Amino acid sequence: MLETIKRGLVVGLKTTWTLGKVIFPVTLIVALLQHTPALDWVIKWISPIMGWFGLSGDAAIPLVLGNFLNLYAGIGAILTLDLTVKEVFILAVMLSFSHNMIIESTVAAKVGIKIWIIVLVRLGLAFFSAFVINLVWQGGSELAKYGLVSASDEQVSGLGSILFAGIEKASLGILQLAVIVIPLMIVIQILKELKWLDVFSKWMSPVTKVLGMRENTSTTLAAGILFGLAFGAGVMIQAVKEDNVSKKDLTLAFIFLVACHAVVEDTLIFIPLGIPVLPLLIIRLVTATLLTMVVAFIWRRVEHNSRKEAVYGN
Repeated sequence: MLETIKRGLVVGLKTTWTLGKVIFPVTLIVALLQHTPALDWVIKWISPIMGWFGLSGDAAIPLVLGNFLNLYAGIGAILTLDLTVKEVFILAVMLSFSHNMIIESTVAAKVGIKIWIIVLVRLGLAFFSAFVINLVWQGGSELAKYGLVSASDEQVSGLGSILFAGIEKASLGILQLAVIVIPLMIVIQILKELKWLDVFSKWMSPVTKVLGMRENTSTTLAAGILFGLAFGAGVMIQAVKEDNVSKKDLTLAFIFLVACHAVVEDTLIFIPLGIPVLPLLIIRLVTATLLTMVVAFIWRRVEHNSRKEAVYGN
């Protein structure tokens, strides 16, 4: 058992180092961008199109902050604005699909998925869902009432203070990553050597089969669903190496996960906004399932036609 724990610890440290090399510089750069006109410029550029999705111009602020930073920043911005219930729900749905874009997309690239696929799917789902909700839902015009959550952040000024705050934030991100990934890798190593993961894969096989993937994708899928793209990427990287997950299955898994990951945290975090979170969860699950099944079907048809052409071509 001690040797198993050691092996899990080594894998956890290696994974933390691999992801840390991505997360630290990206977090630092984004933290510094907060104190430049860059985010204001993006907000000013996106504000005019907000009306297409039933949102006021101010709604661009949480959208930009949520995508450049994280969900907490997006929700913090919502709490400072006077928005209707409908606007808050639309923002919640959009941010659940598309948030922390820079870090999560870069981490996904470490697993072998092209960044443009991640960005396109996430932004596409966010804006498409907002457009449909705005079209279908005619109510929700009353002013939203938020829970007792403070959205104020300590303001820093001066180049030295800004740089220190950025380094501190990036370092805390790595520490948080290590606290989650290292114990997780140890547990997974133990489960592997006890053959429990084989049982889990068989239990998950009907789900992965419906989604068009083989059962060896189950560990990758479960990690992303429970821990999110950034923290789950550690498990995903290891699963890809050890479980021989194919490029097709990995792509399908990530298409599902960009729509529906960290389902517990990313759902509960919206409770302070005073919106119904169950519909939010259902929208994410249904969208992720249908999108993945459609992509898997198209992929199979393309492969079938390619084989057909190859046979007849000879």
